[in-house]
Amino acid sequence: MPGDDTFRIVLADDHSLIRHGIKNLIKKHGQLQVVGEVSDGEELLDFLKIEPVDMVILDISMRKINGVEVAGRVKKKYPGIKILMLTMHDSQQVFYNAMVAGADGYLLKDDSGEELLIAIEKVQNGKKYISPTLTDDITDDVFRMHRDGKKSLYQELSKREKQVLQLVVDGNTSKEMAEHLGLSPRTIDHHRSRLLKKLNKKNSVDLVNFAVRSGLINSS
Repeated sequence: MPGDDTFRIVLADDHSLIRHGIKNLIKKHGQLQVVGEVSDGEELLDFLKIEPVDMVILDISMRKINGVEVAGRVKKKYPGIKILMLTMHDSQQVFYNAMVAGADGYLLKDDSGEELLIAIEKVQNGKKYISPTLTDDITDDVFRMHRDGKKSLYQELSKREKQVLQLVVDGNTSKEMAEHLGLSPRTIDHHRSRLLKKLNKKNSVDLVNFAVRSGLINSS
């Protein structure tokens, strides 16, 4: 029976092999306990309603709700929960989006198992953690923007704009999007125009490339 000082962790990743590997690594540390596994953002939010946890190890590219948005929702509702992002995305933009959303640490899936335990310990002790692969690329400006609480471009989008962006990435036409969302094609075109303006892009191709490259939206 774990003691009161056990650090409770839930794994959120849509690949069962990844979750299995992380769980086996964590088992080697007596004070860490994996209390649950989920495969998408919605499952995670449902899990947190019924199970108290200290940390979420969270993938960015997941079905239904991407990890950046999930991180923001978790931090808003459960500010005491630590969030360690575990991802394949090694770009500065994705890192920035995740940290602004509320992540406490950012680890790459290419990092070692030993590095995972180091990341967990650092975040557990109230510090920020960044993968050593990224540290040389992270500028003072990124930290300053995070510290000042500025929103990322994605966070500036409305819920409807995020829905439209996902549908654009999925390759839907304006007519198909209108049917899916119960809106008129004209309204969809209005949302697309606002997306282009807010994200400073020229066309839908630029939108798709930006959204997928930044880890904001999953490509089908």
